[in-house]
Amino acid sequence: MNKINTTLTALAAGLALVSSVAIAKGPGAGSAPYEVYASDQSNSVAGAAGRGVSGSYMHVWKGEDVEKQISSHGKDIAPVTTYDINDIFPGDELVETGTGSTLEELHNAGEAFGRLHGMLPDPQQKYMNINMFVTGGLAGGYVGIIDGATKKAVALFQVTKTGHGRSLHMSFWNHDGSALLLANLHGRVLERINIDRDTDGNITGANYDLSASVNVGSNPVIVDPASAFNGAGMVPSGVTGSYAIADMGLTTPAGDARQGAERPANVIVCPIVTSTGNVYITMGGGGLLVADGNATPMNIVAEYDRETVNGAGCGGLEVDGNVFLNAGASAAGSGATQSTMTIYGIDDAAIAAGNGGKNLPAPTVLFKDATNTATIGNTSGAASNGTGQLPGITTRRDAHGMAKTLDGRYIHQADRLQNVVEVVDTKTMQHVGSYDLTSANGQGKGTGPCAAFSVTDDAGLPGNDPAPDLMGTTPDGKHLVVATRGPIPVSVGHNAQGSCPGVGVIKLNNKGDSGKLITVLRTYNSVDDAPANAPGGHAYTGNEHSDPHGASVRIRVEDAK
Repeated sequence: MNKINTTLTALAAGLALVSSVAIAKGPGAGSAPYEVYASDQSNSVAGAAGRGVSGSYMHVWKGEDVEKQISSHGKDIAPVTTYDINDIFPGDELVETGTGSTLEELHNAGEAFGRLHGMLPDPQQKYMNINMFVTGGLAGGYVGIIDGATKKAVALFQVTKTGHGRSLHMSFWNHDGSALLLANLHGRVLERINIDRDTDGNITGANYDLSASVNVGSNPVIVDPASAFNGAGMVPSGVTGSYAIADMGLTTPAGDARQGAERPANVIVCPIVTSTGNVYITMGGGGLLVADGNATPMNIVAEYDRETVNGAGCGGLEVDGNVFLNAGASAAGSGATQSTMTIYGIDDAAIAAGNGGKNLPAPTVLFKDATNTATIGNTSGAASNGTGQLPGITTRRDAHGMAKTLDGRYIHQADRLQNVVEVVDTKTMQHVGSYDLTSANGQGKGTGPCAAFSVTDDAGLPGNDPAPDLMGTTPDGKHLVVATRGPIPVSVGHNAQGSCPGVGVIKLNNKGDSGKLITVLRTYNSVDDAPANAPGGHAYTGNEHSDPHGASVRIRVEDAK
């Protein structure tokens, strides 16, 4: 099998190393300049057909301003620069290769461009990926790249539409920035964009490699092929390869159905990529497939049934040859009565050495809440939990989002229903404790800052409800940043209603095995007027529509010279 053409040169790799060294200096050691991103799923256009279907906002704060807000105990509010995703990717200017249609024309035809679900920096800290996760009949399935320094568009693609459909949930950079791995959730296919760079690590080209694709569903018929868009200032982009070369098979190496009894609903949630090139493909209905992300086509090298790795996990990290994954409640309507908080560890080095198989190597269960429901693969516990999502009433749990300390010693796993964070020691492979995001000290004493930053235009909305989601780590190692959801959740509405939309800043203790929420970088959106819906929560009647799902940190390498 052919390996992808890695065009990163030694100098570009060196730049990534410099960035890593800047991060690794640790607390108080001349940390690199950085900026914090919030991916706001709400509409940036009034009168939209529904929540998260037309545009989105990207909010950015400079690290020095974040530090000022922290030191002033929230009195010196950090200025934010807010970008409309429709301005970064102007629909009337971007033209799809092949058809000649503009992005705007496709949008008007029912392929919506909206719901900025998350953003991640590349290893060189020069670029951010853009993941537009519109679902349902309007799903367009768009993934983009922007320049971190200028915030201008670099590339944009539309993912493949299969017999299952298409949507782009998230994408993840591989370890050297030579590829983006795409979670085509409704298409049920893992796809790849190959990235070309010059000697300074700048992206010079991006190509959607059809030959690299690997099917995980049961209906891999190609309905509409992937496509690239081009526009002023963007790098040359295109579509290469052939679906005829791709792995569109229906069975695993063990001879089981890729989607079947052992993995019944293979909507791809998050493809977690390791330094070995392995891609851990988590599934909404439970089960896990691991693919060799370097190969063309990507091929399955390990497989797990839903009872071994439960479903709907979106959170994963690699530390010292091990991969840490979570399992959480489903985003589908059935998730409204599910409760899932589980953390797994898997030996990635063993799989890279060719020792992957059916349920091998066996995952280590590092944390599993005793109240997990018997859903999405879990075989113990109550059949359902109908306590809704109101804070102080619900007993449900939902793992989503994960971060690690700079030295990798501790994994922090957020629970967006209980507003707590579970912590795992990656050396001992043990759960070492938890802390809350609602008290002043993280251990139940005093009132946390979300209360002061909560929405106030509906007295019935419970305050001090962060609803933590995706997380990142600051380059000084002192803080984690975490997306805090809004009162009108665009995605997973039955689990994610919150009161202080924005980005929460968590201060870690000296060891990194605990923390506390110390401030919130608030976000706002009163342009969106789509109707509210939060099943099991409060029927919010106010005007705040901001709903960040992702928080991430990029080192400003352009300012670190």
